Amino acid sequence: MLLRFMGYVVGFGFVGVLLISLFINLGDYFSNPPEPTAEEVFAHHEPKELHLASDGPFGRFDRQQLQRGFQVYKEVCAACHGLNLVAFRNLADLGYSEAEVKAIADQWQIEVPSINDETGETATRKAIPSDRFPDPYANETAARAANNNALPPDLSLIAKARSGGAAYTYSLLTGYEQQPAELVRRFPTAKTPANLHYNPYFANLNIAMPPPLTGEGQVTYADGTRGSVDQMAKDVSAFLVWAAEPTLERRHAAGVAVVLFLLIATVLGYFAYRNIWAEAKRKVRVTGPLDPVNQAKSNQAKRDEGIAG
Repeated sequence: MLLRFMGYVVGFGFVGVLLISLFINLGDYFSNPPEPTAEEVFAHHEPKELHLASDGPFGRFDRQQLQRGFQVYKEVCAACHGLNLVAFRNLADLGYSEAEVKAIADQWQIEVPSINDETGETATRKAIPSDRFPDPYANETAARAANNNALPPDLSLIAKARSGGAAYTYSLLTGYEQQPAELVRRFPTAKTPANLHYNPYFANLNIAMPPPLTGEGQVTYADGTRGSVDQMAKDVSAFLVWAAEPTLERRHAAGVAVVLFLLIATVLGYFAYRNIWAEAKRKVRVTGPLDPVNQAKSNQAKRDEGIAG
């Protein structure tokens, strides 16, 4: 009994200390609220609006835009960012012919790691359609060494890995600007360090990647589309949506088919219900429902008539 009492005392004492600490900290928080950070004040927490043909439950890819986006990736992004979950043969989904896919793989600027069959030493070879896009760096150490210790992310799933998806990518690519003087005045320690670049769409405002899209005409589109920075950012963002989910159109089509099936099944089920129970409901309306005693007597009478017959 004494041990139980002591246990209660210790337990209540522990809870009391926690409550006192909670109230003290709450009082300190409200009397001295924390100062906002530069990221809270100056970061853009919502991406710019971006409308793509693949948006929505009925969205479909714009093949021409995807080809332009691939061209931007090939000529601008591929030097630093890999696409390790996409194979060259997948480009056929963008409308490229088999011969074009083979040519793209064979002419890719980065060769595929391989092994020399004769010596067993590491080597490289030309890519073939079944190969995935090779990483531009041999390993993480080499990637960091070439980018001021920053690791360029693989872009295969970037459209799904970042909140906002394609809109975030588009905003980041078009969001580079000079650091506002107001930011430096209010937060002197938040000045953009050397080798970093101010971008309010990046989480901590300063990103190691320099502006990849630098001006109009950086990429000359094969279809004659004007290659503005905004257009290139939209196109490569659309391409990265496809890279992250190449089966999006099939998923949308399957979803529509399932919804239509469920609607039709619901209607058929309702009419079947009405047809099966219509006669029973008509009898109940004519004769009225029987209470349990009369129902039992009615059933017994029917059985007796059957035996007598």
